Parts: sequence; structure tokens; C-alpha cells
Amino acid sequence: MKFLAKVFLLKALIFFLCIDSYSNYREIHGAHNPITTAVPFLMIAPDARAGAMGDAGVSSTPDVNSMHWNPAKYSFVEQDFGLAMNYTPWLRSLIDDINFSYLSGFYRLDDLQTVAASLKFFSLGDIMFTDETGMELGIVRPNEFSVDVAYSRILAENLSGAIAGRYIYSNLTQGQFVGDYETRPGRAFAADVAVYYQQELNWDTPTDFAAGLNISNMGNKISYTDEHNANFIPINMRLGPSLRFHLDQYNTIAVMVDFNKLLVPTPPVYKRDENGNPVFDDDGNPVIEEGEDPNRTVVSGMFGSFTDAPGGIEEELQEVMISVGAEYWYDDQFALRVGYFHEHENKGNRKYFTAGLGLKYNVFGIDFSYIIPIHQQSPLQDVLRFSLQFDFEAIQAQ
Repeated sequence: MKFLAKVFLLKALIFFLCIDSYSNYREIHGAHNPITTAVPFLMIAPDARAGAMGDAGVSSTPDVNSMHWNPAKYSFVEQDFGLAMNYTPWLRSLIDDINFSYLSGFYRLDDLQTVAASLKFFSLGDIMFTDETGMELGIVRPNEFSVDVAYSRILAENLSGAIAGRYIYSNLTQGQFVGDYETRPGRAFAADVAVYYQQELNWDTPTDFAAGLNISNMGNKISYTDEHNANFIPINMRLGPSLRFHLDQYNTIAVMVDFNKLLVPTPPVYKRDENGNPVFDDDGNPVIEEGEDPNRTVVSGMFGSFTDAPGGIEEELQEVMISVGAEYWYDDQFALRVGYFHEHENKGNRKYFTAGLGLKYNVFGIDFSYIIPIHQQSPLQDVLRFSLQFDFEAIQAQ
């Protein structure tokens, strides 16, 4: 049963990635109309800390895993050198060999400049491919990964900025034929631009305010067959504020909100005849009834993503995903975290609560997180994620 489930999931993913984007139709105005992209693993929360806070992290306090959330935070990280390893089992209730791993680290060059790097690796385990007759073609191990490097610099007393580069590799079929398509690994290059601001507020309770903005994965389309079937990668805008309250010498509480929007085209509504069949023009292209043509350049897709939804401004607002998180620290040694993630029902309907804890002990820290779905099952359901961080300054001191 696990083998069949894996084969079904992989073939469904390959089928989606290889079909032409014209095949996406909507029945009625305002119906279920999610935005889909290639290499969605780039949007998976890689670390247990942010994963316990509803996937919020663009303005949380800087740490070694800031690359995914906001690389500009590295300029204000307290240590000079850090390394973290993160591991997330995937679909563990169905399959036991799919997992997502994340390795990240940073190094401070001086008081103003910091460099960082990270590696994401998504393994789909072992898959036995067969032909139409059921003859075995061999076992393959589909996988995807990205390699990131970033440069962060303090621009003003309370402001920092960062740029990051990313190489993306996605090999789902190992060169197998899927239908009439001969497949190949997908490759792309992308960049991030981020800013981070923090300031102490003169309130009765000592409070730190922070805000962040990260536009990530700005890069070329990715294809598994030919350029005609190229798909957008998940270009994303993440922004939000946070407040951190220092209650006393030992206790602090932080609250934060992230707003996310994919900067890729929204699927349009295609015209249909009285029998419900799509209507095509003289060139064989389906006629768009509402919305805009999704087959655009990357730049046009990014800027047009704010105004191209068939449902107008109402649907554009539905495309904003919201993450709310809270974090409590005692003596900077023990942390409790909770969060909530919200996605509109017409855009995927992912809604879940999260919880987790963190521990720091001498030279290392460890974080755990757990997800509680509300309306639908999640790939991370019944999964305990964990992150391990190393404090090399503490190691040298000892």
C-alpha cells in the first residue's frame, strides 16, 4: 500500500508539471482557483522554530536559519559563526522514506557584513518505474535540491539589507517517458532581495519592534520537457512586523505576523460553449473569458500578479496567506511556541495550528514543532520536526 501511494503521488506530480498550463479551467466565477507552481519544496518551512510559529519568520529575531525567511536578519545575529541542521519527515503516515532536509550556516565578516549559505534537499525515496504493460524499468530515486548563498550588510543603525542567489535542481523522473513526453531534470537560477528593520521602543515594558520584507525566488521558469511547458517557480513576497516584550530579567514574549503572496499569474477563466467544452481561437489557443493569459514572461507575471485575478480585488486578497506566531523564552534557555497558518479555501484551504518548544544547552540548541490541521490533512500531520543548532563561540570558549 505504501508503494502504491508513493507511485500515485509521484505520477500526479509529474503529470501536473508536464501538462500545458492551458489545461487549467474554472467552472464558475469565484470558484476554487489555487495558484500552482513548479518546485513547491522551496516554500516548505525548513526549520522547527518557525514551523512552530505558524510558518512566520520574516521579522522574528535573527538566527542561523534566517536564509529561508529573511537573509537580511543575518546582519543582526549575535554570534560570529553558526551552523544548523534541520530534518522533516514527509507524509510519514503513508510512506516512510520521503524526507526534507535543510543545512544552513553563516559567518560574520566584520561589524557590518555577514555571509551565509544553505542547502535544501527533498528526497522522494525509491520508486520502481514500469511501462504500460507493467514491466519493471528500474528503481529510481527522485529528488530536488537548492543551494543558496547570501550577502547581508547593515545599511543604517537599525536597518539591514541582503541579496541571495539560488541554484535549483529538480529531477523527478530520471529521464523516463511520461505519456508522450521525454522528461529531463528541471534547472533554474533565482535571487532574493530582503530588508530588515529593528528598533527599541520607549514603552513602560521594554519592547523591541522589528519588520521585514523578503522577495524570494525571482528566477527563470523551469521545464521538465521543453520550453513550451515551462512553469513558474514560486516567486514569493513575504512581509510582516513583530514585537518582543522583555517582561523581566528572565521572561520575554514575542508576537509576529507574516503576509505571503505568490508573485506568479493567477489561472484565468476560459470560455466554454453550451456543452461545457472549451472554446479555441483560430490559432488553437483557448479563449480567455476573465483574467489574463498566464503564459507571460517572469517580469510581466510578477508585476501582473497584483491585478490579474479573474475575481478582481476580492480574489487578489484571497491569495494572501497569513501566518501568526508567538514565542516565549525563559532565561534564553527554554522556549514555548504556538502559531496559526491561514490560506483561503479558494486558494488551497490550508489551515492549521502549530506548536513547539526549544532548548538551549551550552554549545547547542534543539527545536521541535508539531502541526495540527483543521480542514484537511497535511503532509506534516503526525510528524515531529526538529532542528539542531551549534554555537561555535561557546565551543571555543569551553
